[in-house]
Amino acid sequence: MHTSTAVRPGLHEPVLAGVVTALVGFTSSFAVVLAGLRVTGATPEQAASGLLALTAVVGVGIVLLSLRYRLPITLSWSTPGAALLAGASIPAGGWPAAVGAFLVTGVLIALTGAVPWLGRLVARIPQHLAQAMLAGVLLPLCLAPFQSLGSIPLLVLPVIAVWLAASALVPKWAVPLALAAALAVIGFQFALHGTVIDPSSLAPTLTVTLPTLDPAAVVGIALPLYVVTMASQNLPGVAVLASFGYRAPWRPALAVTGLGTAVVAPFGGHAVNLAALSAALSAGEGAGEDRDRRWIAALTAGVSYLVLAGVSGALVVVVGAAPAGLVEAVAGLALIGTMATAVTASFSDARGRMSGAVTFLLAASGLSVLGIGGAFWALVGGLLVRAVLERKAPRA
Repeated sequence: MHTSTAVRPGLHEPVLAGVVTALVGFTSSFAVVLAGLRVTGATPEQAASGLLALTAVVGVGIVLLSLRYRLPITLSWSTPGAALLAGASIPAGGWPAAVGAFLVTGVLIALTGAVPWLGRLVARIPQHLAQAMLAGVLLPLCLAPFQSLGSIPLLVLPVIAVWLAASALVPKWAVPLALAAALAVIGFQFALHGTVIDPSSLAPTLTVTLPTLDPAAVVGIALPLYVVTMASQNLPGVAVLASFGYRAPWRPALAVTGLGTAVVAPFGGHAVNLAALSAALSAGEGAGEDRDRRWIAALTAGVSYLVLAGVSGALVVVVGAAPAGLVEAVAGLALIGTMATAVTASFSDARGRMSGAVTFLLAASGLSVLGIGGAFWALVGGLLVRAVLERKAPRA
C-alpha cells in the first residue's frame, strides 16, 4: 500500500504528456496524410481507411515498445512521407501500385534493422540532399495557405490568424488550434448552407486494396518514401531520445515500424516510423522529473492513439465536406516549420550548396519522367552535381 501511494502523486505528469503527444501528433498532420493518399489515387473511403489503419498501428506499436523496453519510445506516421506523396501524382498502375510501393517501403524499413549494410548505405546519403529533397517536396504544399488567400480569403484568414497567434504564445499547439479554427469555419459553413451529415458515415471503416508491384511506383514512390522516412524521421527520432539520455532499441524499433507499415499498406497506410518532433513531448521534462517513469507517457500516447483511431472517420467526413482549399491551407501551415528546418539544412554547408539547390529545385518542379516522380530525380540530380562539381571542393 505504501508503494502505490508513493507512485501515484507523479502519475499525472507522464499521463498528461502522453495525451498531449498523441493529440499534437495526430491533429497537426492528419490532413497532410489525407492529402497525400488522395493525390496518389485513393478514393475518400480508401484515404479514410489509410488514416484509420495508420493511427491504430501507431498506437499498438507504441504500447508494445514502451511496455517491452520501459522507455518513452513513441511512433508516428511519416509526415514528410505524406507530404512527398502529396507532391507526387497517381502512378501508372493506379492506387494498387501506390499500395504496392507502401508495402515495399515497409519491407525496406524492416530490412534496415536486420541488414547492417543497408543502414550504412542510407547513412551515406548526404543529409543536405535528403533535406533538400524534402524541402522541395514541401514547397508547393506550404504555398497553399497563401494561394488560398486569393480564392477563399474570408475562410482562410481566421485560420492563419489563429496559427500566427498560437505560434507566438503556445507554439506546440499552433497547428492543432489552427485545425480547430478550420473546423469552426467548416461548422459555420455547414450551418450557413444547411449541410446535414449522415451519422452512419462517421464510423471508421477499413478498405482493403490488393497491392501490385509496379517498377515505376517502386522507384518513384517507395525509394523516396523510404529515404525521407529514414532520414527525416527514424534517424532524428533516435537522436531525440539520445538527447534525453535514452538509447533507442534500433533493430526492434525498425522491425515494429517496418512490419507495421507492411501490415497497414493494403489498408492504405503509407509509412510508420519513430516519432521525431513529438518524441520530445514524452521523453522530456514535461513527462515528469523521474526519467524512469517517462515510459508511462509513451504508453498513454499509444492508448490515446487507439482512441483517436475511433474518431478518425468522423474527422475525414467533416474535412471531406470542407470548402476547397481550406484543408490544404491547414496542411501547409503544419509543414512550414518542417520546411524551414529542411531548407536551413539544405544550404548549411557552403561546399554542398549547388547540389542542394539542384535537388531542391528538381523536387519542387513536379518533374515526372518514365512515370517516376520528381523526388527520385531530385536525389539523382543532386548526387550527380555533387559528384561532378563538389567532389574536389576543399574541406574546411
